[in-house]
Amino acid sequence: MEVSTNSKPNVTIVVVPRERFSYTRESLESIYQDTACPFELVYVDGGSPKHIRRYLQAQAQEKQFKLIRTNHYISPNRARNIGLSEVKTKYVVFIDNDVLVKRGWLTSLIKSAEETDAMVVGTLTCLDKPLHEIIHNGGGETYIDIRENNGKVTRHGVQNSYLEGRRVNKIPEQLNLTECDFVELHCALVRTELFEKTGPFDERLLSTREHIDLCLTATHKAGGKVYCDRQSIVTYVTGPHLDWSDVTYFMLRWSDAWDMASFEHFRQKWDLEEDWYFEKRYYRLGRRRYRSLLRAAITRFPWKEHKPWFATWLKSTERIVNGWMSDIYALKHSYARHSIGLRKKQKVKDTENFKPLVTSSSVS
Repeated sequence: MEVSTNSKPNVTIVVVPRERFSYTRESLESIYQDTACPFELVYVDGGSPKHIRRYLQAQAQEKQFKLIRTNHYISPNRARNIGLSEVKTKYVVFIDNDVLVKRGWLTSLIKSAEETDAMVVGTLTCLDKPLHEIIHNGGGETYIDIRENNGKVTRHGVQNSYLEGRRVNKIPEQLNLTECDFVELHCALVRTELFEKTGPFDERLLSTREHIDLCLTATHKAGGKVYCDRQSIVTYVTGPHLDWSDVTYFMLRWSDAWDMASFEHFRQKWDLEEDWYFEKRYYRLGRRRYRSLLRAAITRFPWKEHKPWFATWLKSTERIVNGWMSDIYALKHSYARHSIGLRKKQKVKDTENFKPLVTSSSVS
């Protein structure tokens, strides 16, 4: 399928690294094969391995898109800002490098933005294969709950995702254009005028809360609206295993320090209490690394009677290495300097007895 070139594009697609590089080819091919309306494309390559770098260089020459490479890993928000600096169009779509799109996705996003005058329009985002079947996010609610107790006023973050875990073919009546409080940044369209009003992405958010921060900024500071276009469908693919060339970036991207620095900055920026919303997330620090890197090694450990000891040792050792890795990076790159020295034990003293005050499967 060829992309139409009948008119000048009014949208630029900015592709940024999310957590790995091994889905680069599938994702880029999906964008060019399944996008029917004209677009500009800026690809931000943050330190990919040699074979990916060569592939992107060849594709940039063939398809004539702008390729920007750094020879070191970068956070998603830093990558978005690098790409944003090249955007000259009315709209910009930020999409992760592990996202596969369903045909019609971009046409629908632009149409929704034009009809609603929204600042941000997100897609119906699905997870893993089979493609476009299991919903990860269909928009959501997020707001600051202001409470007063004995004369003390406190601010609390609230967040709930819509349609998480539902099957697309089971809820056709809900696949509509829905105004909401937030969408996710796996794939989202933004009016470039938002950044003219409020400035670029907040690079102190290294690994998490970027989508919530963007949407709160759009609604609270720019007076705009956020919509989820559930007719525009994409899927991000995590894959069962990491390629070896993905491991180092994955560990940095989901490091305890990057997560903790992001949560702390987000909390201070929006003047929120350090309540269950954050405690729950502190407890979950490192779970992505455990699932993708450690669990297989623990499962295959041959001496069953020593497996608990091995699991404890491996998790402890990995956490030390992870902290060392993130500190080395932060010493070299000033935008991550606030993450130096942050460790999970500083927030969760007793992980065995920790129990979140509130549990909810709808919270992302």
